[in-house]
Amino acid sequence: MLDVKFVVENVDAVKDNIKKKFQDEKLPLVDEVVTLYKEYRDKREKADNLRANRNKLSKKIGTLMAKGDKDEAEKVKQQVKAQDDDLLNMAKAEEELNEKITNIMMIIPNMIDKSVPIGKDDSENVEVQRFGEPRVPDFEVPYHTDIMESFDGIDMESSGRVSGNGFYYLMGDIEGEDLYLIGTSEHSMIGKFIDQIIPKEKLPLTLTSYSPCFRKEKGAHGIEERGVYRIHQFEKQEMIVVCEPEDSMKWYDVLWKNTVDYFRSLDIPVRQLECCSGDLADLKVKSCDVEAWSPRQKKYFEVGSCSNLSDAQARRLKIRIKGDKGNYFAHTLNNTCVAPPRMLIAFLENHLQKDGTLFIPEPLRPYMGGKDKLVPRYNCLTKGK
Repeated sequence: MLDVKFVVENVDAVKDNIKKKFQDEKLPLVDEVVTLYKEYRDKREKADNLRANRNKLSKKIGTLMAKGDKDEAEKVKQQVKAQDDDLLNMAKAEEELNEKITNIMMIIPNMIDKSVPIGKDDSENVEVQRFGEPRVPDFEVPYHTDIMESFDGIDMESSGRVSGNGFYYLMGDIEGEDLYLIGTSEHSMIGKFIDQIIPKEKLPLTLTSYSPCFRKEKGAHGIEERGVYRIHQFEKQEMIVVCEPEDSMKWYDVLWKNTVDYFRSLDIPVRQLECCSGDLADLKVKSCDVEAWSPRQKKYFEVGSCSNLSDAQARRLKIRIKGDKGNYFAHTLNNTCVAPPRMLIAFLENHLQKDGTLFIPEPLRPYMGGKDKLVPRYNCLTKGK
């Protein structure tokens, strides 16, 4: 989240940022938080003054007692007690105001980077560049599960009986997976640094995690919902970076290019898509998707996502850097380098041959027993006819 002082000092800029994200319903929150912060600051100032006066009175009690003026000392003690009661009430009021301010600040979106294209939703995301030449073969590419079934590589019928729709068994040359109830390992990795003050010389911190994931949601959003395109259980290679503020954009480029390099090593054409303002989650200042080419659909589909959250996530989690001139909030980034089910679809469609065999790119051959192709039980293009 943003620093409330930044909001108070940059009201117009914060409101303009909200408008760019097409969240006009949040505009009144800016004025509300400014008013609450002024009230909070006033109460804090009064409390500080009252606390200073109470300290003076406490010293006066000692002086009076030393002189033997117990009656006067008792009167001053009553004044101190009254001020203690006032301070307790003020502290409670400050706490309530601080809670209200924090709740609003959780809703006000982070300031987007000036390079982010302005648009209402993902339909207005902007293609930045392509890597590799998209190819459409001279035959109709079957649905990915039809290809996998020809290799006895998937069993959705049995998994449906065991766990219901949205699960699958991977068979044969591909490993299966166990079930772990986590939506993304990013939260586990970044959680390692909650409420930590990290020495500057230890930065950047770069972590990666390959983990089984689970998500409850799986709706009927179209034909691509069947098969392994959108499923409950899957695996992901996640990456996070905790770094100096001035280095976060450099790391942003490093992270999304990791995804591009991975897919290009498998000779899969991809493109980078810049997320527009209306498609950015409120914590993000900049984000892009990497999309792989689908010869069957003759279009690109999302296989990776990279985000720069500046200090918004670190501010919530209290992740700070110990620098030469004091402590300050770190910048955090995350990148879904690859989710194997989506990668598998791109691999199957881009390397299916006309005779039904699958070409195995060089980097995968050490993991496939040295094979340069997979031979199916039957040709999925002809269904064995």
